[in-house]
Amino acid sequence: MSDSSLLLVISAAYLIIASAKKRSDKKKRSIWMKNYLKTRHFGIIDDLQLDEDIVFRNFTRMSRTNFYYLLKKIEPEIEKQNTRFREAVPAKIKFLITIRFLATGDSFSSLMYLFKVSKQFISEMLPTVLKAIVNALQNYIKLPSSDHEWRSIAEEYNKRWNFPHCVGAIDGKHVVIQKPENTISEFHNYKGTDSIVLLGIADANYCFTYVNVGCQGRISDGGVFKNTSFSKKLEKNELGLPECEALPGRMMKLPYVLVADDAFALSENIMKPYATDLNKGSPKRVFNYRLSRARRIIENTFGLLSAVFRIFRKPIEIKVEETIVNIVLACVYLHNFLRMQPDSAKFYSTSGCFDNEDCSTGEIIPGSWREITSGDTGLRQLRSIPRKPASNATNIREEFKSYFMSEIGSLPFQDKYL
Repeated sequence: MSDSSLLLVISAAYLIIASAKKRSDKKKRSIWMKNYLKTRHFGIIDDLQLDEDIVFRNFTRMSRTNFYYLLKKIEPEIEKQNTRFREAVPAKIKFLITIRFLATGDSFSSLMYLFKVSKQFISEMLPTVLKAIVNALQNYIKLPSSDHEWRSIAEEYNKRWNFPHCVGAIDGKHVVIQKPENTISEFHNYKGTDSIVLLGIADANYCFTYVNVGCQGRISDGGVFKNTSFSKKLEKNELGLPECEALPGRMMKLPYVLVADDAFALSENIMKPYATDLNKGSPKRVFNYRLSRARRIIENTFGLLSAVFRIFRKPIEIKVEETIVNIVLACVYLHNFLRMQPDSAKFYSTSGCFDNEDCSTGEIIPGSWREITSGDTGLRQLRSIPRKPASNATNIREEFKSYFMSEIGSLPFQDKYL
C-alpha cells in the first residue's frame, strides 16, 4: 500500500472515531414533559361533580346541566385523539380551563398549576375553544327583524321603565388590552391605554340584541357607532322598525328610538340627555330622569358582565387581536345564554344584582354588581363629545319631553322629587 493510500485510510479511521465520540458526548435529549405534568390526572371535573352544586356553579359560573349541554355542542370542534406518545387532554378539561380563564382572569401560570397542563398548551388550545363557544351560541344574540319583535321590546321598556317607543339601550366600553403584535398605535385610545371597543344594545331584560366587537381604540368614540352594520342599516331604514306613531294623547308622530348617553349623537332614532337648564323640576330634568331609567338597562348589563367574567377586571394580557375579540364575544354570548337558562339565570343574575327603584319615591337602589366591580379598570366608558343635532331630532326629543310632562305621560313622584 502506498504512503498516500495509507494516509487516506488513517484519516478515514480518525473521522469515524471522532464522529462516534461526538455522538457519545452529545447532550442527552431533554424531556418533553415536566415531571409534575407526568403525574397529572384529569379528575378535577369529577371532583366537582361529587361536591355540592354550589361549588360546581361557583367554579364554572353555570349549572352542571348547562356545562354539559355546551360541552356536547363544542366537543367535535375541540376534541383530539390520543397518540402512542401521550394522552390527549379531554375536551371537557379544555372547556373548563377556558371557562375558568374567562370567569377569573387568572394568568396562564395559575391555570397551569391548577390543571397540570403547560402554558404553551393553554395558549394553543384557547383560541380554538373560544371560537367553538361563539359558534355554538350564535343564535343567542339576535337582532329583531320584524315589526312584531321590535314592538315586543318597546312594550317591555314602557311597562318596566315608562319610556315608550324604546327598542333598546345602547352603550359602548373600551376593553383595555395589551398592545397586539405587529401594531403601532391603532389601539391607543384617548386615555393613553390600548383597547378595543365593545358596543352593545340591550333589551329590557338585560340581554344583548346586538354587539360589535373589535373597533380599534384610536378611532374616535363618536365614530365607533358609525362604523357598525347596525348604524348603516339604521340609516338605510333596513332594520324593520315599526312606523312612526303618536304617543297617547298626542298628535306628533314619533319614531321608535334607542336611548343613549352623551357619547352618542342625538338623531331621529337615538335619544340622549339634555346638557343644560337642568334646574330642579324643569321639564329637561324630568326627560333626563326618564331616559336614565331606561338607559340604566345597558349600564347594568355591562356591569353584570364584568362582575361575573372577571377577565374584564384588568387589561387582557393576550397579544393576538383575533383571540382578544373572541374572548369578548365568548363572554357576551355566555351572558345571554346564562340569562336565558332557567337553571342558571337564578344564580348568574341573583336577586338584587341589578339597580332597582323605590316606586313611591323614585330613589335608585344600587345593584350588587356595583360593589363587586368597584375600582374596575378593564372596562372604560366611551368619551362624551358635544355634537350639533339635526333639527328634526331636536323636535322629536322635545315631543318626548312634553309627553313626560303631560297628565297621561307623567309619573306620580316626578314633580315632587325632581
